[in-house]
Amino acid sequence: METEGGITVRRALELPGLRGGLPEVLTCADRLDRTVRWVHAGEAPNIPALLEGGELLLTTGLGLGSRPAEQRAFVRRLADRGIAALVVELGPRFGRLPSAIVEAARAAGLPLVQLHREVPFVAVTEEIHTEIVNGHYALLRRAEEVHRRCTQAVLGGGGVPQVLGILADFAGNPVFLETPDGRLLFAAGPGTGPAGAGPLQVWEGLRGARAARAAPPAGAVLVEVPGGGPGTGSVRARLVLLAVSGPLLTVHRMAAERAAGILAVVLMQARQEEELAARGRGDFLTDLAEGRIAPGDAPAQAGVLGFRPGGDPLLPVVMRLAPESAPSGSWALLARAVAEELAGVGAPVLVGVRPVEGRVPLLLALRPGTTRTALADRVAAALRAGADRAGLERPGDRTPSAVVVGDAGGWEAAGAGLRHAAEAATAAHGLGDRPWWDARRLDIDLLLWRLRDQPDLASFVERSVGPLLEHDRTARPALLPTLEAYLAHAGRKAEAARELHLNRQTLYNRLARIGELLGTDLDDPQSVLALSLALRARRHTG
Repeated sequence: METEGGITVRRALELPGLRGGLPEVLTCADRLDRTVRWVHAGEAPNIPALLEGGELLLTTGLGLGSRPAEQRAFVRRLADRGIAALVVELGPRFGRLPSAIVEAARAAGLPLVQLHREVPFVAVTEEIHTEIVNGHYALLRRAEEVHRRCTQAVLGGGGVPQVLGILADFAGNPVFLETPDGRLLFAAGPGTGPAGAGPLQVWEGLRGARAARAAPPAGAVLVEVPGGGPGTGSVRARLVLLAVSGPLLTVHRMAAERAAGILAVVLMQARQEEELAARGRGDFLTDLAEGRIAPGDAPAQAGVLGFRPGGDPLLPVVMRLAPESAPSGSWALLARAVAEELAGVGAPVLVGVRPVEGRVPLLLALRPGTTRTALADRVAAALRAGADRAGLERPGDRTPSAVVVGDAGGWEAAGAGLRHAAEAATAAHGLGDRPWWDARRLDIDLLLWRLRDQPDLASFVERSVGPLLEHDRTARPALLPTLEAYLAHAGRKAEAARELHLNRQTLYNRLARIGELLGTDLDDPQSVLALSLALRARRHTG
């Protein structure tokens, strides 16, 4: 019988040391299958305070007290500490155990044994401890056998399903691999092979309905699969064993812990291979954008990477992550998540990653009956969902990721479209949070971004809106939002007032004040154009 890292009281009484003392079980004979974690011998009255639970206590009774009340209190304290059993050697202290001790042990549910012959406590302790160590070693050998079989399966070309199947057969219960937030990745049941119907039904019934990160059901075993980095955020997955066909024992946890180490290596290798493939696709798309691949050679090379759009137009898309987001997270998971999100689009897609630049370039086939806008909406949503799943975009980022969509065309235009979208994505940061940007509408910002280091551009911004910025640093209400809303609505004052939640007269007063500060006429088209350019340039020079 499994004893959670020890032996049973029954087994301890059968060993030669205690058997030679002619043991007599006085109470709780039905509880002799309790686990003996350790053996302790002592006579001190305060010995209960020294125990931690699971001990077999050997004593001659000197510390039990002389009065019935003391004896009952002593036994209750032992029971409260959770010891496995109390063994009292009869002799000078007790010719037979007092009824107070026996009744207290029976009431507390504590196995009480008296020895009719003297035994050497040191020899008994050594014998039982040897048995416990041998039991531990036997568990280790069984767990190591599972580790050996899992290792052989992986070396033979197997992966996560094979490892889970071996563990499920050993435990006689279903085994699951889930993400840290509780999403199911793989399932296996004993004798059913990986991902059988049985374990999936168990998951839905016992685990799938539980809230993410909730504790597993009672009796389950949960082991974290490390991700290779420091801290709790490095957990790559969780291994969950559910007690369905029988209890899960210590040896099953030990085997699961060893299997988790193998799974960590398998997942790390898979992620590395996946990221290398994603980077390879990113390198191809970058080479195409920078003219290192001729348009005539591109279809064949794209075909090797699994992208075969046929004769449909190609839509270039580039996502540039916020600079503070790019260094963390998983680029391989991002590429996979985006591919999964786009699986329902029904259009061929080639997704690459460029971690150094913080970019995700894509090419998609624009199928007949699908508009550029509809496909761009779907792609932008997939990119943002993928970045969130991969931990590469967080709500607290100061500047959100920018998704830019270029013009659709053939292979001859694909490279230039990718290059334009990549440059425009860089210029789009700080322009606000939109689902996606049309590369053609960012040309002015792209031009200003390219000139961002020119002193003349900074001087132009200062001349155009400097007095207004200085006013807002020292006075209230701030007037810059009013000017931005006025220009965004092309001088339509009623619409600007609605956006700012101002009545018209207040808006007119603020616009008049802005005109005075800047020394310009806000109804003059040339002045409006200059101010619009200055505010857009300020985003890149500030």
